[in-house]
Amino acid sequence: MTEGFVEVPGGVLWYWDTGGRGTAVILDHAGSGSALAWQYQQPALAGAGYRVIAYSRRGYYQSSAATPEDPPSAEDLRMLADHLGLDRFHLVGTAFGGFVATDFALSYPERLLSLVAANSQMGIQEPAFIDTLNRIHPDPFNQLPDSFKELGVSYRAANPQGVRDWEEILKRSHPGTGSPAPKLAHRITWDMVETIRVRTLLTAGGADQYMPPPLTRQVLKHLPNACLLTFSEAGHSPHWEQPDVYNRKLLQFLAGARFPEGARC
Repeated sequence: MTEGFVEVPGGVLWYWDTGGRGTAVILDHAGSGSALAWQYQQPALAGAGYRVIAYSRRGYYQSSAATPEDPPSAEDLRMLADHLGLDRFHLVGTAFGGFVATDFALSYPERLLSLVAANSQMGIQEPAFIDTLNRIHPDPFNQLPDSFKELGVSYRAANPQGVRDWEEILKRSHPGTGSPAPKLAHRITWDMVETIRVRTLLTAGGADQYMPPPLTRQVLKHLPNACLLTFSEAGHSPHWEQPDVYNRKLLQFLAGARFPEGARC
């Protein structure tokens, strides 16, 4: 693995890259993480022959601070891909990273081999959708500990060391306060989502408090070339909570699999 920086307008982005001649997969992190958050995915994807790349968005580990003058986050991602000489690639975005992935799919569909929006609200701005999110996230919710909000109760009960490791990555990923939200080039509506034709995988956690399965199923209805996979008992971070099954299913999807309606694991 190599590490480096790519220059973007007004700053730099930090990334790591396993290199090699395999098809590229770019990983875009959640608001609670950074490029550090993919330690379970890197060896699994690289071991399957993929060139695996992750980067920290502005405001996260090793990258420049986010400012109001920044271009859309999808433009930063495009500049990273250009810097690395990538023409087309698979894009995996989780949570906030799914906002960027969706926005990138709208701006540069020709660059994508596939799209994964994992446990993500995808930046959708439909009023009824936003109203539902506000209703299930009353004001006290945002004051709760991040690990309580993002990791499923089953994981927290069974794996206290994993919770501590997740919290350490959270701490290292955030040099400032808060989680800078991605800057989007589009106001993402249902009409826009319906234009995304690239093969897409949505994932949901059965215990996800941020994006529960009924909302993910609502998004699925608007994507013409998508399937949904639900991880039983997982919270907002199945790639961390259930990495073995997550990696196996992700590799199947990248290889061309399409999961049947109602698929769970």
